Amino acid sequence: MSGSSVLYDAPGPKAQVRNWIYTIVGSLVVLGLIAFTLYRMNVTGQLKPEVWNIFNNAGVRANIRDGVLTTLKVFAVAGVLSLLLGLLLAVARLSEHKPVSWFATGFIELFRAIPLLITIYALWVLFLTYKDSLGTIGENAAFWALVIGLTVYNGCVQAEVIRAGINAVPRGQVEAAYALGLRKSQVMTMLLLPQAVRAMLPTMISQLVVTLKDTSLGYIITYSELLFAARTMANNIIVNGENPITAVVIVVGAIYIAMCLALSGLANWIERRGRRTPKGVAVAPAAEPIVEMSEIQQTLSRNTGNGTNNGV
Repeated sequence: MSGSSVLYDAPGPKAQVRNWIYTIVGSLVVLGLIAFTLYRMNVTGQLKPEVWNIFNNAGVRANIRDGVLTTLKVFAVAGVLSLLLGLLLAVARLSEHKPVSWFATGFIELFRAIPLLITIYALWVLFLTYKDSLGTIGENAAFWALVIGLTVYNGCVQAEVIRAGINAVPRGQVEAAYALGLRKSQVMTMLLLPQAVRAMLPTMISQLVVTLKDTSLGYIITYSELLFAARTMANNIIVNGENPITAVVIVVGAIYIAMCLALSGLANWIERRGRRTPKGVAVAPAAEPIVEMSEIQQTLSRNTGNGTNNGV
């Protein structure tokens, strides 16, 4: 069948009609929900111009900008540290030294099981309790509690992703590398890790998107990231006798979506470049023969004659 696929058969006429019906009904339901939401916002006065005019205020824009920059700062530090920790834990868990492997396994399973919010809150309390000894004062305590919590949790997840990529490399390649005389460290750094990272890159970037979204948990420990800044603005601004919570949530949500889409776009670009096949090597032009064809024929004739005489 020309329209068939390896995974499923092409839908027939009845199935195509049924799919079209489901698509139209689903689209109508979504449009109905959007229309109902806009209607309720209009009834409650959330679509009035003065509600959305607050974003023309320089102070509001400055608070949103500072919140975005703070969120990106936490994400940059936690993202890099989580990748490094994940790489270290993955290699340690695959180690042939049992104590190292057991420690890495226990660390990964423990912090993957503990909710991230509990880890961040416990670190924040710890930093505030021992702030004189640790030197964590003011927002510094909340910053490092959020960064370390994100690093530990997402590092454990990244470790499992990298370990899955390493185990997916065919065993024959590892055996061939050992047969060539490579050491274990060389096999890991030159053979296994490059292939594992390339294969698992989309999943690793997806986990980085999760890290970016989880920076909003800093709201719980009063760290001035984007969500905390939005809540502070919504509680301090009054328009028509009410706080513009809905408008602020919509704008902040759109900013989070834009940042996540930008990171996902970067991941797709990196993946496309990684899968791009190298250009083929151009064929060199044929050169003039060094020996004349007649000389080659004479040499072949002499060799043939000698071989015949020797055989007789």
